[in-house]
Amino acid sequence: MRLAETPCENPRFFAHGIKQMPARIIDGKAIAQQIRDDLAARIAAVREGLGRSPHLAIAIVGDDPASHVYVRNKLRTAEDSGMGVTLETLPGDSTLDETLAVVERFNMSAQIDGILVQSPLPAGMGRNAAQRVFDTIDPGKDVDGFSPISAGHLSQKRSGFAPCTPAGIIEMLDRERLAIEGARAVVIGRSDIVGKPMAMLLMHRNATVTVCHSRTRDLPGVAREADILVAAIGRAGLVTQDFVKPGAVVIDVGMNRVTDADEARQLLASQPKRLKLFERRGSVLVGDVHPNVAETAGALTPVPGGVGPLTIAMLMANTVRAAELRLSG
Repeated sequence: MRLAETPCENPRFFAHGIKQMPARIIDGKAIAQQIRDDLAARIAAVREGLGRSPHLAIAIVGDDPASHVYVRNKLRTAEDSGMGVTLETLPGDSTLDETLAVVERFNMSAQIDGILVQSPLPAGMGRNAAQRVFDTIDPGKDVDGFSPISAGHLSQKRSGFAPCTPAGIIEMLDRERLAIEGARAVVIGRSDIVGKPMAMLLMHRNATVTVCHSRTRDLPGVAREADILVAAIGRAGLVTQDFVKPGAVVIDVGMNRVTDADEARQLLASQPKRLKLFERRGSVLVGDVHPNVAETAGALTPVPGGVGPLTIAMLMANTVRAAELRLSG
């Protein structure tokens, strides 16, 4: 069901734009589980055809705590899905050449279908280290979708691997029956990993897309034009109610760890349970969208539990697809 484009058309609003109820919260965990459930038969078919399960290889460099949490989640999801996994852990003082050697070894292995090198890489490797890694990964195993070949295929709407977060958002919109075609979409953020590919995927689905960034004039005013608003700029609570057209679909890609008590109280005033969690732990994970947007939006993804699980589910989907291509080729 498509959300109406104006308050008077949307039954969620009374006359004069007075809201009847808060935004529908989109359950990313449930949608991610649906995606993984749908992969089960395809994984079984690969296992029968190749004599093994689809196999994901992950390399992580250094001891960044958040990166290790993300990697554990990916490994656990792959294992729970019946897929094969390989983890290569390198010390933080590893060189770029040592990291590239691991990637080349993964490239050469006939038992590996997908390759992921966890970001960020240690600063000591240099500014262009991540791009060097992306350039080295075999495009047929680039299940993160970050290589220049994958980016080029995406820009031309050709077959390839799309980055997992934008691909997961499209999958979520489809499964939630939220119309893309004809919608006005605004993407806040222009990164190669989320912002740019998100805009391309939306354009490929016939949305009219505006990409915003830190230099955009009147950012709230531009954002208010959106039927679909994607926030992927990496600033906690940046998107407030004045950024959001009543009834809009708001997708929060942000993953920001807040440790300041005043900031936490400001962001979580309407979420006492999460504020107590902050008081107990001394930190809390929040998105780029302020919680008060729930009073204006028609649908909203939470943080955590929104886009994050979809990203991992699409990583599994891309790995299965890579294995299927190997089977058919």
